[in-house]
Amino acid sequence: MMNSIDLAAIDRSDMTLAKLLKNNAARYGSKKTALRVKALGIWQETSWQEYYEKVVEFSLGLSALGIRKGETVAIIGHNRPSSLYAIIGAQVAGGVPLCIHHESTSAEVAEYIVSFNIKYLFAEDQEQVDKTLENPATADLLKKIIYCNQRGMSEYSDKQLVSLDDALSSGKELHLREPMFFDKMLSAGSAKDNSLICITSGSSGKPRGTVFSQRNILSTAISLTAGAGMREGQEVVSFLPLSLIGELMISLASAILVGFRVNFPEKPETVMEDLREIGPHLIFAPPEIWGGIASSVQIRIMETTPFKRFMYRTFITMGEAVADQTLSGKAASFASKMMYGIAYTLLIRAVRDRLGLSRIQSAITSGSPLGKDVFRFFHSIGVNLKQVYGLAEMSGAATMHLDNNIRVESVGVPLKGVEVSISTEGEILLKGAGLASSYYGNEGKETGISKAGWLHTGDAGRIDTDGHLIVTDRCDSIITLANGNRVAPQLIESSIRFSPYIKEVIVTGRGESFLSALICISGKVVGKWAGDNKLGYNSYSDLASKAEVYTLIGKELQRVNSELPPDSRIKRFTIIYKDLDPDDGEITRNGKVRRAVVESRFNDVIKGLYSGSDSMNIDKTIELGDNKSARVQSTILFKNLD
Repeated sequence: MMNSIDLAAIDRSDMTLAKLLKNNAARYGSKKTALRVKALGIWQETSWQEYYEKVVEFSLGLSALGIRKGETVAIIGHNRPSSLYAIIGAQVAGGVPLCIHHESTSAEVAEYIVSFNIKYLFAEDQEQVDKTLENPATADLLKKIIYCNQRGMSEYSDKQLVSLDDALSSGKELHLREPMFFDKMLSAGSAKDNSLICITSGSSGKPRGTVFSQRNILSTAISLTAGAGMREGQEVVSFLPLSLIGELMISLASAILVGFRVNFPEKPETVMEDLREIGPHLIFAPPEIWGGIASSVQIRIMETTPFKRFMYRTFITMGEAVADQTLSGKAASFASKMMYGIAYTLLIRAVRDRLGLSRIQSAITSGSPLGKDVFRFFHSIGVNLKQVYGLAEMSGAATMHLDNNIRVESVGVPLKGVEVSISTEGEILLKGAGLASSYYGNEGKETGISKAGWLHTGDAGRIDTDGHLIVTDRCDSIITLANGNRVAPQLIESSIRFSPYIKEVIVTGRGESFLSALICISGKVVGKWAGDNKLGYNSYSDLASKAEVYTLIGKELQRVNSELPPDSRIKRFTIIYKDLDPDDGEITRNGKVRRAVVESRFNDVIKGLYSGSDSMNIDKTIELGDNKSARVQSTILFKNLD
């Protein structure tokens, strides 16, 4: 490991990310590449020395603009090296950076400006500037809006606007006047400094800002890099929004701590292509991404010739045999290893290469539980997929699967320095150096963290005899049926999402005698299936109402039901007439379902599932984005399952 430090060393030396970056620049200079970004099809490299110099420039630029200690600095845009420069530069200048999801609406940006008292904002381009300026009342609260891309900005005259080039020029002038200005700021930085605000997902309520110190971030990075086997020289692709604490822990903190190279795709649409080109050693992604990758393989197999389907099923079964043995804690038999070797040579190697996983050494999933079918698939093709558990308040990581100690039903064991406990009510409690100091605006108050220093996660779970943490569900999501039995919908939903035809599912049934499901189909996959079966349709809602589609989805649910205990089986289902949309508040920007919102919005549909009716007429207006709407007139069906 490049920077071989522990928590005691952080405290002893008052270590910060910027100081570690300076160490890397001194050690490697221009000889080693730290960052790469693809632009117009060409990879542009940034050395460790250049990385550090950019941070110096950004920090001086902010200082020249008048930033004061403790002021919030927002960054909004796609993942780019400049985002990392702005984050660390703001920290050195005394600011507290906050990353905003690039797809946030103007209303959300305005809310963040007020809620987190944002004074400076780095905007990637004109689109992000427009979002910021759309609400003049909140835009006026900003001291400066620093735009990175000048395209389309020549006619703007708002007083807060300043180009990145001009800000950096002002910083250079400051450096000429006071050559030691940056060095003094860097030396003054402390491990105790507030260094980052991360917005929680808001899946269970209104998003809040968790405030992290340098010590919080670095302590978690130390534990995470050790647990995941991250090391110098590895390649990583940064493609998840930097508004996620997990992405920041990998692409920012862990990369500086360990010294691996971070690659930025040209644009979101080229992520898979760039993954195949790079062949990263480490990938961090939420369950939705891993599930999507697994589904994409299933879809390709569905579309290929009967012979190729036979070959795939034959060889993937060999991989599954090894995966089943290793995931159950047993050593794979000699015969299984031999068969796997054949399968790898004839099929699995090509599948991994196609997915950009040819060189993968460690794969991490974090967030909601990953369905066992998805987990099994990746291990069957030799991808060492591990589950990480940790809320934003815990710097994103508290427990993790370790090599040769992976169990599908668990989220691993506590990382070094983390304590896990279960309350008398069955709630998971966490404690450790990575625990955020406070929620923004509530410094010094007990907000979700007990007086004993434990984070009350809101998740239900248990610890097994071998120390593995098993997460059941959110405490307030667990369904109590009429017979008193308690069911965790999250585990059922994870299994259902493995179907390539199903994009999202919400299991319901609180107080009822059985479980029902609201299904969101994958318009793309089901649309392709409809075309192959000569089934005509003119819209998503029309496709979702087809009896043939209900039959298709019913078979998928029956498959899942066959592996579930009686009380956990879906007895009735319907297909809802629209996709869940973050702009409608139904899912978060990170793709998590806001269960309470969905159950409230589709309350009439849920009532229909338990009314005994066979169908329900729908006449509603739905939002389509860009201030457009559409009227939906359709009939949804309520189908029984055996």
